Amino acid sequence: MAEETKLTPEEEKALATDIKKDAKGLLKSVITFLSELLDIRGETDKDQTIDDIKKDIAFKGHTAWILIFAVFIASIGLNVSSTAVVIGAMLISPLMGPILGIGLSLAIYDIDTLKRSLVNLGVMVGLSVFTAWLYFSVSPLTELTPELEARTAPTILDVLIAIFGGLALIVARSKKGTIATVIFGVAIATALMPPLCAVGYGLAIGDPEFYIGALYLFTINTIFIALATFVVAKILAFPLVKYANEAKRNRIKWTVTAVALLAIVPASFTFYNVWKETNFNVEAKQYIKNEIKSNDALQLLENDFDFKTKMMHLSFYNEVTPATKSDLLNELKGYPSLVGVNLKIKSSNTGNFELVKDLLEEKRVEVRRQRDEITGLQNKIIVLEEQVAKQTKQKSLDFLTISKDAKINFSNLKTLGFSKELKSNFRKIDTLPIARAQWKAEVVDSLNKIRNDKLAIWLQKEMKLDTIYVK
Repeated sequence: MAEETKLTPEEEKALATDIKKDAKGLLKSVITFLSELLDIRGETDKDQTIDDIKKDIAFKGHTAWILIFAVFIASIGLNVSSTAVVIGAMLISPLMGPILGIGLSLAIYDIDTLKRSLVNLGVMVGLSVFTAWLYFSVSPLTELTPELEARTAPTILDVLIAIFGGLALIVARSKKGTIATVIFGVAIATALMPPLCAVGYGLAIGDPEFYIGALYLFTINTIFIALATFVVAKILAFPLVKYANEAKRNRIKWTVTAVALLAIVPASFTFYNVWKETNFNVEAKQYIKNEIKSNDALQLLENDFDFKTKMMHLSFYNEVTPATKSDLLNELKGYPSLVGVNLKIKSSNTGNFELVKDLLEEKRVEVRRQRDEITGLQNKIIVLEEQVAKQTKQKSLDFLTISKDAKINFSNLKTLGFSKELKSNFRKIDTLPIARAQWKAEVVDSLNKIRNDKLAIWLQKEMKLDTIYVK
């Protein structure tokens, strides 16, 4: 075997130094690559972005009419629960302009733009709600659809979509050569239009809880989109508005900062609260699935849980013993979001449960009996239909023979028909056999009656009928 070469302490030290240098060089290269990959400062046109956002704030003329039409389209889509129609309305709605204006003006201390953005946003919201209210007030379709119901309360997903949607939007707007597809995508994802339509629906049906919830969802989306714009504008160091008067500049700076804080504090609280509610709902469903539905000894009838009241109601078919109730309470401790929940359990005693099972079994037996009875009747109907078909066919053959004989015995007979007619004297109903004869030559009524009578006598005999009328 070859003898292993041993390094001297100096060589080992030099090798370790080289490895450290290589590692530092690799780390530096990775950092440089990532910074170049994620850097957006080089392609940001700050002045043009500010001008574009300010131009989109204005709300009048064409923009107003576009908003009105978009609200009508969105309201119809929500009314018939059509996602495609709602998406189309969100694409054409011009709601983003004032919201971006609010975020930008806060970032650059532009009090005039902030005022203009707030006024235009208020007008947009008012016009949107009024248009939606007008539509739902005259629409014959007033039932609550899933699309409408989904626009009444924010979830953690709505908040996250508003945040990342706002970030994507301002980044796209700040790039040289605005990326239009991003703007359209954010308009769809953040879904600002549907909550306003839901507010109009709530006003139309007179449900305060409904329209307040929908307006709350719109407000949350608006605040987080504006805050995302504020953050990106600060990171990119958009130029601040300059004021000649130092005292005025400081006053506006503190005013804008106060407005920003007023938006950030409740928004942060909302984010935290929505996050807690989402965790509560997720863990409540997991608790019911893992601790109750997986237990064959527990027959869950229905369940209900509410984050605001910290209540969970469980109803069981069968009896739940005190020991089982204690176990269910202890198992709540394994779910952090459910700690402190007031668990209400409603159950039946074992006798009632057995009674319910017996009643269900009786119902099953009755259903099977009725199903067998229906099957038997259906089979009888099939047999009777076959018999009627055979009799009808036989009668058709018999009448064909009789009609040929009638032609031989009555040479002037052109056509012959036969049917049974229902006749009522308003006390009883009789069935009359009727023959309808058409003769080749027309004669006076007296002679026509004679040949009809002769035909009637002949048909009565041939068809073995008690009576027959010829017309």
